[in-house]
Amino acid sequence: MTYQNYSLKQLQQIDAAHHLHPFTDHKELRDAGSRVITHANGPFIYDSEGAELLDGMAGLWCVNIGYGRDELAEAAYAQMKELPYYNSFFKCSTPTPVLLSKKLAEIAPRNVNQVFYGSSGSEANDTALRLVRHYWALEGKPEKNRVISRKMAYHGSTIAGTSLGGMDAMHKQLNGAVPNIVHVMMPYAYELALPGESDHDFGLRAAKSVEDAIIEAGADKVAAFIGEPVMGAGGVKIPPASYWPEVQRICRKYDVLLMLDEVITGYGRTGEWFAAQTFGIEADTITTAKALTSGYQPLSALLVGDRIASTLVEKGGEFNHGYTYSGHPVACAVALKNLEIIEREGLVDRVRNDTGPYFAKALQERIAGHDLVGEVRSIGLMGAIEIVKDKATKERFLPSGSAAVTVRDHAIANGMMLRATGDTMILSPPLIWTRDTIDMACERIGKALDLARADLRKR
Repeated sequence: MTYQNYSLKQLQQIDAAHHLHPFTDHKELRDAGSRVITHANGPFIYDSEGAELLDGMAGLWCVNIGYGRDELAEAAYAQMKELPYYNSFFKCSTPTPVLLSKKLAEIAPRNVNQVFYGSSGSEANDTALRLVRHYWALEGKPEKNRVISRKMAYHGSTIAGTSLGGMDAMHKQLNGAVPNIVHVMMPYAYELALPGESDHDFGLRAAKSVEDAIIEAGADKVAAFIGEPVMGAGGVKIPPASYWPEVQRICRKYDVLLMLDEVITGYGRTGEWFAAQTFGIEADTITTAKALTSGYQPLSALLVGDRIASTLVEKGGEFNHGYTYSGHPVACAVALKNLEIIEREGLVDRVRNDTGPYFAKALQERIAGHDLVGEVRSIGLMGAIEIVKDKATKERFLPSGSAAVTVRDHAIANGMMLRATGDTMILSPPLIWTRDTIDMACERIGKALDLARADLRKR
């Protein structure tokens, strides 16, 4: 590649001069210089200085089959040679989105048989919001347009995605959100459970906040509830077992649609193809992206339940929404090959029966007892480590998030790519991780925690 003609300093200078990064303090980045990742293979990424890092985040929650898969490159090349692009407008289609839609219907929950394509999870959530409100308008209830979401939810960074999400800092910068979206408590027992409250009772209380919001607005005004089965970017917050059945009961009671955001949890992350299957949720829409192509191509798929789809067909009328790259033939070809590999290698079953349970056990036995760790939790190959100053009282280090960043920096310096979100370290590795890879990760995380502890004590 041509980048090899440039030094790291030159690449950093060009990056600083021309490239605006997502979710970045650009003054801070200019001062420090960016880390340049140049290549990757299997579970490892490599930077321009030759450092090898075990990727604990699967890129950005997405590279489920790992790096360096020639089959995906070959699928993209073959499709580009045959048909690099045509649109899905004007009553046209191309073969790969047709075949991908069939495959997605086969692996999705039984009530889901239709797909709408975009290029990102944010786009897919925009589509879901538009579609849900369009559905109720077709049903003669345009006033039924309020959507209930949760605090600290993440549903993307477009205007609609930010509005659906519950991140205060994002709302503040937006300076004017999409109207008729409200946010209720999150199912985060570690911080929000009352003294002596069981997980079961906490789950019911968190679900009741959804019902309270419906009653406050009036059920005739509420279109849907949206939630991530496991809150991802907000800190891998795993709800108690009582939460989702109660949320689903409430939605059915008040005739409110249920929207699932599975941009992170879809395609094997929790040990099933979709977390809807893990938790037994029957959703009306399921937003997916990321691992649909293992990040090798940008593609999202909004899976649409039969209730909404049948109304679109029966009532008719144009759904005035779509994207130039909806159902892009190359991205869909890569997705088909990616799903084939996941299926062929049994990665979903492996996460459910082997690596997921081993991951949970390793975190509990090797990480949970550390002085800085208040709690570890996981589901499938998705985990969180709460960083605390005091295990007994759950007191955090100040300023908020500083300790987790210290742990993250030591982890990266010792060959482990981790992400810090607030006071929580989060993990979402490629599904190709083995027991040996998990052992390697725990060893490097443990070392990072030890080094961070020494730094934090000096402060």
